[in-house]
Amino acid sequence: MELFNGRPDNTEGRLPREIRTYDFLDKLGIKYFRTDHEPADNMEACNAIDAVLGVLICKNLFLCNRQKTNFYLLMMPGDKKFKTKELSAQINSARLSFAEPEDMLKYLDIEPGSVSIMGLMNDKEHKVQLLIDEDVLAGEDLGCHPCVCTSSLKLKTADVIDKFLPATGHEYKTVHLVGED
Repeated sequence: MELFNGRPDNTEGRLPREIRTYDFLDKLGIKYFRTDHEPADNMEACNAIDAVLGVLICKNLFLCNRQKTNFYLLMMPGDKKFKTKELSAQINSARLSFAEPEDMLKYLDIEPGSVSIMGLMNDKEHKVQLLIDEDVLAGEDLGCHPCVCTSSLKLKTADVIDKFLPATGHEYKTVHLVGED
């Protein structure tokens, strides 16, 4: 794996959702680093990607309530354990579960394995509420996918909060996840 500054020179064979991500970031003047890789299906592969980017890639979970009337994108450190009960109490939403892949595609134009904050640029109706663990916000940089699981990005956290989110029309709620047994 190699670290690149910005978008790929050649976009042949890349999905339109990935190219739209680079277009959106470039339009906003957000600088980012990129690495291309095989889909990461285990922690060893994730750790290798983290090492190339020099950042811990966020764990991004797409959740919903039982009635499927509220959808949430949770960003948390990849090394924390997710506890539904811990989050439910903070957002006043009982019975959280993982949303269906078709909902992920419908609202974020993302498929399983590619969930990322970048998908919020596709949520024009603001159906998804962003939840960010305070430890993610404390980091200078964050790592995420550009709406595909075969590339990863490193961006300044401040750029995501101050430029990207306002451009998408999304706000976020800070959550505190302990993630311990």
